[in-house]
Amino acid sequence: MIAYIAKRVFLLVPTLLGILALNFFLVQLAPGGPVEQVISRMEGRGDRALERITGAEGDAISMVETSLDSTSAYRGRDGISPELVAEIEKRFGFDRPLHERFFSMLKSYLLLDFGESFFKDRSILGMIGEKMPVSLSLGLWSTLVIYLVSIPLGIRKAVRHGSPFDVWTSFVIVICNSIPVFLFAVILIVIFAGGSYLEWFPLRGLVSDHFHELSFTGKVLDYFHHLALPILAMTIGGIAGFAMLTKNCFLDEIRHQYVTTARAKGASEGRVLFGHVFRNAMLIVIAGLPGTFLGIFFTGSMMIEVIFSLDGLGLMGFEATMNRDYPVMFAGLYISTLMGLFVKILSDITYVLVDPRIHFDAGGV
Repeated sequence: MIAYIAKRVFLLVPTLLGILALNFFLVQLAPGGPVEQVISRMEGRGDRALERITGAEGDAISMVETSLDSTSAYRGRDGISPELVAEIEKRFGFDRPLHERFFSMLKSYLLLDFGESFFKDRSILGMIGEKMPVSLSLGLWSTLVIYLVSIPLGIRKAVRHGSPFDVWTSFVIVICNSIPVFLFAVILIVIFAGGSYLEWFPLRGLVSDHFHELSFTGKVLDYFHHLALPILAMTIGGIAGFAMLTKNCFLDEIRHQYVTTARAKGASEGRVLFGHVFRNAMLIVIAGLPGTFLGIFFTGSMMIEVIFSLDGLGLMGFEATMNRDYPVMFAGLYISTLMGLFVKILSDITYVLVDPRIHFDAGGV
């Protein structure tokens, strides 16, 4: 297994470089970059925008001319002088060649130096550390709820395969699995938090404004009160998928000869299911735990954080994309890709930990 892990780690480097390079050059060559964003803000907001973005004083407006050279690399610059545009490009590093910016980014990332946001003038590591607890809360609790609900439900569906319980729960699962997460979140808000029908849950945020004034019990209740709708919206699809996966895994194992033999020897149904079938049937489900958490942590939570105004990594990435905040975008891409590749290796190792009968062939990856 050591040789297998070493090869996977070795392949991790070119994979990471390939993903970063592809996204970097596609994003950099696409129209509507941060310089264009800044110029559009300046044209719409005047002196204050200029001072905030360039650090110039109010008299820097005298630099603004009626038009720019038509050969400029950016559009939408009517009324902005070439000197000011060049100053903005230099501030963002666009005065350097594309390949030079790419290798400079890689060098910084090797040192875990992600720089500062273009528009918030803050360290990206500081921003990630501030928003990480929100995304971790969503990821951990959602993963826990998915497994605690889907595994017992899937086992019961397998045991009662073909019964009315199996039929109507399958019908509900199909419906839940077909509803997009963002649509289900909006439905929950409209019914339970929007004021149109019920106001049982808060509309936004992770905690109340008076959170620090509450007792310990009050803080815990307030925390879960705010998490209830986001967690429900995130888990409904996952519960449906994992329940069916658990059921199918159990049905496959129940049909094996060793189950028939155990029953013939007089083993109780509970001992057959949980003493023999469970370990083999749960192999795929349990081994997928790291990947499930990572998927919820980086992708599943983005829409939920945006809809429920939860200040986590998903919302940060969404705002960075909308504002063309390249340092934040690429830092998020680097971290999520690196974690995803490591989690894939961890998932493979989990297979061995769950079932020692599995071993990796040292001769291949």
